[in-house]
Amino acid sequence: MWFFRSPEIAFGEFALDHLTTIQGSKALIITDENIVKLGFADLVKQKLAEAGIETAVFAEVEPEPCLQTARHAAEQAHAFQPDWVIGLGGGSCMDAAKAAWFLYERPDMDLQNLSPFESLGLRAKARLVAIPTTSGTGSEVTIASVLTDTDEKRKVALGSGELVPDLAVVDPVFAMKLPPHVTADTGIDALTHAIEGYSCSWNNDFSDGLCLKAIQLVFDYLPKAYENGADDPVAREKMHNAATIAGLGFGNSFAALAHALGHALGAAFHTPHGRAVGLFLPYTVEFGASAGEGRYAEIARFLGLPASDDQEGAASLVDAIRTLTRRVGLPATVRELGISQEAYEQAMPALIDNTETDTQMVSSCRIPDTHEVEALFRYAYEGKPVDF
Repeated sequence: MWFFRSPEIAFGEFALDHLTTIQGSKALIITDENIVKLGFADLVKQKLAEAGIETAVFAEVEPEPCLQTARHAAEQAHAFQPDWVIGLGGGSCMDAAKAAWFLYERPDMDLQNLSPFESLGLRAKARLVAIPTTSGTGSEVTIASVLTDTDEKRKVALGSGELVPDLAVVDPVFAMKLPPHVTADTGIDALTHAIEGYSCSWNNDFSDGLCLKAIQLVFDYLPKAYENGADDPVAREKMHNAATIAGLGFGNSFAALAHALGHALGAAFHTPHGRAVGLFLPYTVEFGASAGEGRYAEIARFLGLPASDDQEGAASLVDAIRTLTRRVGLPATVRELGISQEAYEQAMPALIDNTETDTQMVSSCRIPDTHEVEALFRYAYEGKPVDF
């Protein structure tokens, strides 16, 4: 037995207007300083004011947010007593909002003890809205919240069906002026979500079509969004939709090995999430395909790539990923991130350990042993095609 979970989704131009129709008395907006400076928090506050809802803003979320940030936001929620919690921003802001909302609802529980199999009884105090301002994370529709444990220098992935927001507002107005590097990082994140959601061992009929559509949209529109920005509003809207569709797809199957490797690298070297997981994506496709796993030829055929057999299909997909990566200016190797070999070697034991204990490992189409995890890190540093 499996479940398909989704919030109500308002999408497209003027989707933000839907906030004028919600009912309540107070809303806490959890975001970051940059979102406030861009005026996005004011846009949300204006719509909520039209609905007669009082607002407060917590704007202390940092990139790759830590557990302590979520706890600070929860403290403000306890003081303000909102009946809506709104995560406004990229994945960091939405993940922090999910965690803060959980702590507001359940102050008796430790975040790190959250179990996806336990009934949490959320929504006794407030409901959750997620409003993405980048086009990649998919957090607006998923069960997950990824935070950083700064003491142990590792990612903490939290998950529960009750963490799926009540409402996702996917309005492309927020993404129109994304800088090129953010467009690339978040776009490749969406692609990784979709490919892993389709190829992981937890794939299913309900998520497959969403993953394939998201893959197609990213290949078609990410280069245009990256190169043309706000001058191509269609590409911006399509990429914003692609990120949410990919979130629904992998959120109802699972992520896999590229995420496990990327989480470990990101925690150790403060690499943006999308850039980290996207860097490992072609290597993990090669790793899965070399054992005849992953359904990669099916993806290639859907995209119209050469795929006379599974081997050719997987190779075509890897070539397409690497071509896209180069076109949007992303690094193809760990070395290109500016990480020295010495620092990388020093971090290797922690990288391996954190990868092997990452929750995303369990659904990988091919699960590596310790020696293979180490080899994947080394191959990705040098840019060697995976041949094992």
